[in-house]
Amino acid sequence: MEFRLLGTVAVETYTGPLPLGPAKRRSLLAALLLSANTPVSVGRLTDSLWDDTPPSQARGVIQGHVSRLRALLVGADAEAYGVELATLGDAYVLRAPETLVDAQRFEELLMLAREQRSPGDTVLMLKEALSLWQGPALSGAFAGPPLKAAAHSLEESRLATVELLARTYGTLGEHHRAAALLSAETAAHPLRESLAAELMLALYRAGRQSEALDRFHRTRRLLADELGIDPGPKLADAYALILRGDPGPPAAAPAARVRVPSRSAAPSTASPASTEVGAVPVAEPPVAGDAAGAPPVVRRPPSSAQPAVHPADPLPVDLLPRAPRGFQGRTAELAALTRAAAGESPVCLVTGPAGVGKTALALQWAHHNEALFPDGRLFADLRGFSEAGEPAQIDVLREFLLALGVPPRRVPESAPAAAALFRSLTGRRRLLVVLDNARDSATVRALLPGGTDCVTLVTSRHRLEGLIASDAARPVPLDTLEADDGTALLAGVLGEERVLAEPVAARRLAELCGGLPLALRVTAARLAGRPQWTLAALADELADERGRLAFLDVDDTGVAAALRLTVQHLPPDAVHQFARLGHHPGGHVDPYAAAALAGTDPVAAAAALERLAAAHLVSETAPGRWVLHDLVRLYARGLDPAAAREALVGVLDHGIATALAAADTAEPGGEPCFVLPDGFRRPAAVRDFADRAEAMRWLSAERENLALAAQAARDAGLEDRAWRIILLQWPQVVWRVRDNWTPLLELALESARAGKDAYAESRVRTLLGWVLTEEGRAAEATALLEHSPRLAREAGDPLGEATALINLAVVRAELGELPAATENCARAVELARREEDRHTEMLALQHLARMRLTARRPEEALAHARTALDLGPEHEEAARRSLLLAICGEAHLALGQEDDGVRLLDRAAREAEDAGYDEGAVRALEVLVRTTAEPSYRVRHERSALRLATAP
Repeated sequence: MEFRLLGTVAVETYTGPLPLGPAKRRSLLAALLLSANTPVSVGRLTDSLWDDTPPSQARGVIQGHVSRLRALLVGADAEAYGVELATLGDAYVLRAPETLVDAQRFEELLMLAREQRSPGDTVLMLKEALSLWQGPALSGAFAGPPLKAAAHSLEESRLATVELLARTYGTLGEHHRAAALLSAETAAHPLRESLAAELMLALYRAGRQSEALDRFHRTRRLLADELGIDPGPKLADAYALILRGDPGPPAAAPAARVRVPSRSAAPSTASPASTEVGAVPVAEPPVAGDAAGAPPVVRRPPSSAQPAVHPADPLPVDLLPRAPRGFQGRTAELAALTRAAAGESPVCLVTGPAGVGKTALALQWAHHNEALFPDGRLFADLRGFSEAGEPAQIDVLREFLLALGVPPRRVPESAPAAAALFRSLTGRRRLLVVLDNARDSATVRALLPGGTDCVTLVTSRHRLEGLIASDAARPVPLDTLEADDGTALLAGVLGEERVLAEPVAARRLAELCGGLPLALRVTAARLAGRPQWTLAALADELADERGRLAFLDVDDTGVAAALRLTVQHLPPDAVHQFARLGHHPGGHVDPYAAAALAGTDPVAAAAALERLAAAHLVSETAPGRWVLHDLVRLYARGLDPAAAREALVGVLDHGIATALAAADTAEPGGEPCFVLPDGFRRPAAVRDFADRAEAMRWLSAERENLALAAQAARDAGLEDRAWRIILLQWPQVVWRVRDNWTPLLELALESARAGKDAYAESRVRTLLGWVLTEEGRAAEATALLEHSPRLAREAGDPLGEATALINLAVVRAELGELPAATENCARAVELARREEDRHTEMLALQHLARMRLTARRPEEALAHARTALDLGPEHEEAARRSLLLAICGEAHLALGQEDDGVRLLDRAAREAEDAGYDEGAVRALEVLVRTTAEPSYRVRHERSALRLATAP
């Protein structure tokens, strides 16, 4: 997948470009790509899509374009490329690797070109950068003011790159090629004086003096006629140089930067004329090639004002430990380090949890980029998470100063003085400084070198956001290894033969270790010392969570030991929250659930989660959504095992309270259950849902967590919590009835029976029976539903009895038992009216109307449907209204009133589409397709059916 901005706005895939559609959708994509990985507000998008007063429905138009664009990306398997179009409050963000956006690759190639020492290499980089352009930037988009400005900026960057390429050709003596390149651009931009000046000099140096002078006079006349101005300094200086017959110094590629020049550049001593045309000293010789298989390096020329190496300097210093053995994968992170090291005085920050391989990555990169640092490489283990404690700053600085050749008696005694001397000595050098295992930003700041050509590489379990703010540190976060790289790491220690003999077991071991390099190395060490063990046998041992951490410790090295050192530096409230997180049964947690686990409030829980995230003990995968690595969860669970039941009850009751709020918001008037379980612990705060859409999104996002919570409740003997958590998801069950709810509802039924709760059993039977009916399993549904009305009567639940009768009627109608079905529905209407419950009455009338329609009694069907529609306000019961309108439409068709029938069915389909109720839209559109030849109905039916089939 590739995103194109340098030409027609497009998304290229291996099957061809995606059909983006209208210009405004391309504009939306362009606006998101120009701020890739950064939220773009709806207001900013509105400015990009309209250059005058936007229409009143602008927000809806934008939402529609976002929805269509998101569907296109999902259909093109965008997730596999790391691409996601996400909604963040009142903004949207297009997350995508920079390498997939041609404008980002263009900038990357320019940066690399500026760092090349060989003009020939510079030419190759610049040509590759310009080859990305396939026409004017942002073509095919409707350019509002922000996009016009962006297109102009991109074009300016392209022209500056053309000028830089021409000057680099001049450095190589290829003036004819420079002239040919500039002639075409000058014709397209005749008023751009810098282009004309460069062309004049290229023609002159190619021996075409008369053409060069003619170009000046043509440009002078054009400026006077079009703008009423005289030539500027660049054009005039080039003209003067040609008249003097002065060839001028050759232009070097690195001089003219497309962006702001580096602060380390020496002040220019060239003549005004040569300065204006970009003349600089000749580029230095190229560096020797890198070792095979090493990641690419950025060539960093030394400061021209301060030569890096002096005759009196000692030999290059090297304090690096040996390169890591068996290093696997991390291609993207190594490349990210290379990019991060390309700036001026860069500080690169490798962060990640304990055991993820931060030090190994840093050393791997350092050893493979030795040529980048001719003055040497320094290394210090700051022991920020060691039981031995951190070394004193003066001790680290003394080691650095001694390595740099300072006599012992000249090393200052105070840390500030030693730091000042260190900065002074490194100001003229090209050094790499590796600061491993840093705990805080202050410690690192005192050890930063002073040279603009030095690179500092820091590793830490903390995010060190202070260092990012104060010293523009470039973070390179490190995550766990993929299964393939984990298997390769095992093979590097055990030998390929042993891994190839049991490939499935090797992959299982990598997965059980969670991709954590430390865990994988401990596992490999155990196997290496026991050649008689099989990989499968050890995998079986690790599969038991109770002993997994013990197996992953060898001597004083292991996962638990590493995590213990991280946790001991946390404040008590964060440790308490961390220990309780270990008892969370779900896959992710939000501040509300964390508060319920720890017995605090969401504000305190959010603060603790932030502290844990800074220590890389939890990861924030989405705003307000946190996860723990499996091995970290096991460690946390062991910190306070006695609190397991208390924490579980807290999070279960939080789930019940929040699901109740979601169900009440999603389906006002519905009645899943009113009686709370015995000993219910009301949470300190419950999430508030603004509307039905937000409530349904929460139910959908939390489905897996709620299922895991229900299973944990059942396993712990908390059956009264288990069935409630499941049953409270009924709005989502109704909305996505064919989404494999049966196993979860069967768990609820087991829990209800175990608790000997007739109310619960009736309610669960009723919902499960309806799901089985919709799945086409009528016989199983009937067996379940036949007992449900009786159980509801025994429990004193008349509304539950009414709902059970409705669902029993539906399945009996499916089996052709229409009279019995009609009788059940009529009885349900009576019960609902007696209880004055409009929601249940509306449901009973809907099914009664459908049965009357099946019995070819359209007048009665119409009467029942209209009565039901009069019960519910239009802004509620969206799904129910759609189904009732469809029945009305079908009744009119049966009565020979085709126009009214088509009108009502179309309205039913549109209301269902607007509400996202694809099930109802498909039903209404199916009738319309059979009734009329209108092609739009078939198109809408296919779209709704596709959405229904591919819904998550």
